Amino acid sequence: MTLVADTDHPERFEPGAAFLTSDSPPRELILTSVRRHHGAVLASFEGIEDRDQAAALQGAVLTIGPDDRRPLTDGEFWPDDLQGLSALNHDGHKIGTVTGVVLGDAQDRLVITTTDGKQFELPFVDELVGEVHPSGGFVVVLPPEGLF
Repeated sequence: MTLVADTDHPERFEPGAAFLTSDSPPRELILTSVRRHHGAVLASFEGIEDRDQAAALQGAVLTIGPDDRRPLTDGEFWPDDLQGLSALNHDGHKIGTVTGVVLGDAQDRLVITTTDGKQFELPFVDELVGEVHPSGGFVVVLPPEGLF
């Protein structure tokens, strides 16, 4: 299986490390071997014995459990802490819900589904996301005029 490694701790890829799949419910995969090849991470996991089993994981996102995460600094958030938050405008009116987070090379984006079912992506930058309150269950977004 080939992985795209998006981590701030590449040493995490050691045999015996546990990862969770993006399936619902998530499955735990235990890393048995890893090597780098032309910029990619080639990995083997317990219980993934053939090409078909590996192909079934294609496109899956592997994460670590909450207990294995590093402490965050002010202004940092885990994507799963943002999903499900109410998206409020500057007046406090609900315009939708954060239904996803797209991790990007240049910037991350919040996927917001509006109360009438439309969906848009909003760059996760201070100018467009004024406040983030996971414990309060909301983000305050400042989308440009005409975005939705």
